Amino acid sequence: MHHRLFSTMRQARLEIFQWLTYYNARRRHSALNYLSPVEFEQQHLRAAKLSIAA
Repeated sequence: MHHRLFSTMRQARLEIFQWLTYYNARRRHSALNYLSPVEFEQQHLRAAKLSIAA
C-alpha cells in the first residue's frame, strides 16, 4: 500500500475529492458492463424514458 503525506488539510481534501470523483464517476466498472457509473445511470434513464413512451 502506498502512503502519501499531505502538506495541508486543504491539499488532502482536494486529492481525496479528485480520487472519489474519478472512482465514482469516471472509472469503468466490470459489474456495470465496463461503463462508468455516470454512463450506466444515463443509459438506464434513457431506457426508462423509452419504456414509458412506448
